Amino acid sequence: MMPIKKGAIHVGKFVIKETKTGFKFDLKASNGEIIACSEVYTTLQSCKAGIASVVKNAPIANLEDQTAEGYAVEKNPKFEVYVDNAGEYRFRLKAKNGQIIATGEGYKAKASCLAGVESVRKNAADGKIE
Repeated sequence: MMPIKKGAIHVGKFVIKETKTGFKFDLKASNGEIIACSEVYTTLQSCKAGIASVVKNAPIANLEDQTAEGYAVEKNPKFEVYVDNAGEYRFRLKAKNGQIIATGEGYKAKASCLAGVESVRKNAADGKIE
């Protein structure tokens, strides 16, 4: 049996789902946890284009921490980290054109939210589509 190099394999995957009004995708980490979701797209083709945008933008996106006082506004593409109305930390990934292409779940701790951003960066880069 060949030894596996630690950290060498990220088997994230994009799972496309049909909804009543179109198509959406979830990005899942290797453990099966959903780490980011998309909006609903009207066509399967536009949903796949959204996935391609996440694959392209996530690894190079800047980080804009909107929870920090006097934070610097970053250029797109970027991950925006913010606090939602329920007081939880969230992130959204914006493409070069400013469109939101993926969002994360709510986290109780900022560190967990930032770990979610890093997980999206790693898993999106070589994520397979199901």
